Amino acid sequence: MRTRVKICGITRPGDALDAIAQGVDALGFIQWNKSPRYIQPQRMAEIARELPAFVCAVAVFVNPTRDEVNAVLDAWPGATLQFHGEETPSFCAQFRRPWIKTARARPGLDLVEYLAPYREASAWLVDAFHEQLYGGTGSRFDWSLVPRSLSGLLILSGGLDSENVGEAIRSLHPHAVDVSTGVELDKGVKDASKIAAFMAEVRAADYDARGFAPLEEAG
Repeated sequence: MRTRVKICGITRPGDALDAIAQGVDALGFIQWNKSPRYIQPQRMAEIARELPAFVCAVAVFVNPTRDEVNAVLDAWPGATLQFHGEETPSFCAQFRRPWIKTARARPGLDLVEYLAPYREASAWLVDAFHEQLYGGTGSRFDWSLVPRSLSGLLILSGGLDSENVGEAIRSLHPHAVDVSTGVELDKGVKDASKIAAFMAEVRAADYDARGFAPLEEAG
């Protein structure tokens, strides 16, 4: 399978359209109001309604209440859920929607052990650890902390950009990559040329690592 791509921290319709034009698979909408990339549920729904088939809208939460998650699902029932905090497996699974669980990699944390209780997740996202921030740090972590056994469900995040995403794909063979800061002009403001450069490197790495031709050449 080719490497899937999620662009996170979407706040503007034009940025969503730019990402779609480059062939991304998913767009992330931050539902944590402490983030500079926070978007209100109704605004997320307005953008999500314009997404074409096979492009997924992902609502990203950090330790939400049940009511907060349901408010997003009331606005956009088709959302995939991403839990980026310390949510329990039972909390994540209760909404009867596909969901992703995040682990923030750091020395001493056994990712296999940490993620094992979240076996019902559709995927596991591994991001850089920060004491105060939950994602969007723009910081890369030590990829050697990621066991190869996670690759089939792995979404790799944390400091990715067009300069290093090819190396990441060739090294770890993740199911997907997730980028926010690496395609931005400012927090929550994406750059079309950076998105295009990122996607080009993903395609080139897929060709090298997996034998897939770039999308524009594929039959």
